[in-house]
Amino acid sequence: MRKILLSSIIIIIAITFLGRLSYLQIFSFSTDQVLEDPAIKAIYDYPERGYIYDRNGKLLVGNDPAYDVMVIPREVKPLDTLEFCGLLGIDKEKFIEKLRKARVYSPRLPSVLVPQLSKQDYAKLQEKMRKYKGFYIQKRSLRYYDTPSAANVLGYISEVNEGDLAVNKYYVQGELKGRTGVERYYEDLLRGRKGVQYIQKDRFNRDIGPYKNGTIDTLPKQGKQISITIDKTLQEYGELLMHGKRGGIVALEPATGEILSMISGPTYEPALLVGRERSKNYTKLYNDTIANPTWDRSIHAQQPPGSPFKTLNALIALQEGVMDESSTIQCFHGFYVGKTKRGCHCGGGMRDMNKGIYMSCNAYFAGTFRKIFEKFETTDEAMDVWEKHMRSFGLGDYLGYDLPFGQKGRIPNKEYYDKWYGDNRWSSSYIISNSIGQGEILATPVQLANMTAAIANRGYYFTPHILKKIEGKDITEPKFTEAKHTTIDPKYFEPVVRGMADVYTKGTAKWLQIPGIEIAGKTGTAENFTKIDGVRTQLTDHSVFVAFAPVDNPKIAIAVYIENGYFGSRYAGHIASLMVEKYLKGEITRKDLEKRMLEKTLEAEYAKPYSGEEFKINERVW
Repeated sequence: MRKILLSSIIIIIAITFLGRLSYLQIFSFSTDQVLEDPAIKAIYDYPERGYIYDRNGKLLVGNDPAYDVMVIPREVKPLDTLEFCGLLGIDKEKFIEKLRKARVYSPRLPSVLVPQLSKQDYAKLQEKMRKYKGFYIQKRSLRYYDTPSAANVLGYISEVNEGDLAVNKYYVQGELKGRTGVERYYEDLLRGRKGVQYIQKDRFNRDIGPYKNGTIDTLPKQGKQISITIDKTLQEYGELLMHGKRGGIVALEPATGEILSMISGPTYEPALLVGRERSKNYTKLYNDTIANPTWDRSIHAQQPPGSPFKTLNALIALQEGVMDESSTIQCFHGFYVGKTKRGCHCGGGMRDMNKGIYMSCNAYFAGTFRKIFEKFETTDEAMDVWEKHMRSFGLGDYLGYDLPFGQKGRIPNKEYYDKWYGDNRWSSSYIISNSIGQGEILATPVQLANMTAAIANRGYYFTPHILKKIEGKDITEPKFTEAKHTTIDPKYFEPVVRGMADVYTKGTAKWLQIPGIEIAGKTGTAENFTKIDGVRTQLTDHSVFVAFAPVDNPKIAIAVYIENGYFGSRYAGHIASLMVEKYLKGEITRKDLEKRMLEKTLEAEYAKPYSGEEFKINERVW
């Protein structure tokens, strides 16, 4: 009986071990387990990243072949270090440091020793690699840019770091991933899937053939081709116009929310962040703390929106029934806040809504703002209503566009002012600057463009987005294809649209008309302050302009923000009109204006805080 029991126990244990082994081999197999086996090495075959095209099928980003020198530290044999370093184009100290880091990462897994050799360097090195045991060359692709523009939109790729490796097990040391822009946001689509070949080694560390006869090897899969909404021609043209200027331009298609151009100035050529010079070039760009070329002003720059904001206060007044388009307010060359007079450049006189918009009358909108607040019993109630209307245009919060970063701007609420003045200790006169887009309001260029698109659509907008197609198929994500409606009834938009159209025919932008195109727009001049030696100093005003065209069935909505650009119709207005004409006509008829905008710069203006030269606020030249 004891023999039968002992035999049964042995058989059960044997069956358990066999079952567990079978489970591990068949059901619980993972490539991570294979890589943990020192007798197996993985050879990766990297796919090409997906190509990026513009909205019209023009190539923006492709690939060029490149070659990485790889090292497996435990396989390295004694070598002529100086000769090898000479072939690699690096010094001995850097070679030793790279080899040390590779050993720390893993003695038996490959690491990149020298990335991104050119075809010429690869040709010189290839025939001599047999002399250097433990080193080999791995082919991969680098980004090739078929445009000198859109660096802020396209983004760049770089080698993964320790943080990336800890978060995502897909990557191994030396691989590349998207860091900013489209390359980052759509990394999973663009990177494809790398292939892996597993090689088994004997006890002498010699290759003896494919592991499991290659049954678990995988082939690389190329990244998906995508089309983005940017118009390559318009983007390149806008960046030329921004030469020597700082600011942001965003153009949208109102009917879809597709971003036609997203420009930040100053910028840089995307090709600078490719190849072995990438790190040096990035450091130089990043350390330029005056011009900040790596800072995307189109989604990061939060500035007072200025007079374009007046259109929203007009819409709220109509919606709340405190004004109609024929209601008038007297302008006495400005308006008073207590005993302090705020100026106005409209010329003074009786103003209705139409004149208030096309003449950009500060007094009219200050009075409008007061009437909105006077409708309600408490300031808190009025502020809640006003804030709700403003936020319905996408202001004061992230819009949800498909780019990695950005700023939310600011639409202040009652809690904001309670902190400043105390609960129930402030009124509309305390915050009257909000009536004309100054005060505590902040908006980014993309928010201003979206606000303009909502007006162009008479009450709704689509979330601004950059992705148009994946592998030739249109995107259908509801986030980007479903309309977001404002709190303003569509019937109230027509008076405001007519006022914006009159800005071009008889108002503050009457000299910016485009032959054959009916445009609606709004000029803006935003006060600009900074601290110089600890003293709050007023600099030259920012130039702001928003527009859409044609007035009926609009194809483009645009916002232009030029730092230190004087009044709205000067730099921003001229650039906006050229961009609209370029997009709708394909050519520029006003060659003198184009030449002036291409050649004119504001570099002397930007140097004034450092040179001590006097600022001339709203100096009118041409």
